[in-house]
Amino acid sequence: MLAVTACFIAVVLDRWLGEPRRWHPLVGFGHVAAFLEQRMNRLPERMAGSMVLGFLALLIAVIPVLAAAEWLRWWLGNWEYLLVQAVVLYFALSIRGLTEHGRAVSDALHGGDLENAREQVGRIVSRDAAALDDNGIAIAATESMLENGADAVFASLFWFLVAGVPGVLLHRLVNTLDAMWGYRTDRYQYFGRAAARLDDVLNWVPARLTALTYSLLGDVRGGFRCWRAQAPAWDSPNAGPVMAAGAGALSVVLGGPAPYASGIKQRPVLGEGEPASAETIDAAIQLVHRGVWLWLGLLAAVAIIGWITSTAP
Repeated sequence: MLAVTACFIAVVLDRWLGEPRRWHPLVGFGHVAAFLEQRMNRLPERMAGSMVLGFLALLIAVIPVLAAAEWLRWWLGNWEYLLVQAVVLYFALSIRGLTEHGRAVSDALHGGDLENAREQVGRIVSRDAAALDDNGIAIAATESMLENGADAVFASLFWFLVAGVPGVLLHRLVNTLDAMWGYRTDRYQYFGRAAARLDDVLNWVPARLTALTYSLLGDVRGGFRCWRAQAPAWDSPNAGPVMAAGAGALSVVLGGPAPYASGIKQRPVLGEGEPASAETIDAAIQLVHRGVWLWLGLLAAVAIIGWITSTAP
């Protein structure tokens, strides 16, 4: 019951406060990760040595945080620890932040301001925003809403419910390390491999629960059909199900060729139906919101049933 209460408090805090503009813990952790990478990524061309150093850097970055979380669990009372749980989950969630970033893009497209739309989408995706037209901007932003809904919302809720504060911290910290180190470049291809593989493992179940959520709350047949047929062709084992199911649920076409600094990346087509537009971005945001309320509703129902069962004579 306390864990469910913490979930509700965290979502309310996120809706009320949004992401902290200053002193976000994940930003501080990012500075630590950058420092460790600069000091320890000294053998980028040697596979075995670089992989070992990357794994050690991951442990050095993550273990002290998890140890501190476990210490708090033992030393605080139930109600004090409930507050800690709610605050940690609030920092891990990014529902309002996701919404604000997505709506900044869709509002610009609705207003016909292509340059502003490119600037706003460039804040949330790594592709070459200057080369995107209206449809390309809408595709990029919609994909970001769907994928980050899985990473920054549903996976955080999942790992908190499974393993409490240590679980959600492990997921968010490893996810941050993957975002910083998980590139397939000469410098990071070996050093960041441990973070990338662990992130894949931690996101495997949440990604499929997210795909299920998207499918159930949109075009059900389209969501499941695209998930089954299109996800295996995507290069990410977790992003594929999420974005294919999301595109099918929204009845929109995503994926396809995308411009990056290194050139055009040929990607499989995801979804079916209409081309992506500003309305598609708004629909993806609403899909994430409905998914959050579905999860909270199910949690509340389970908690109430459990309470009734435990108090029955």
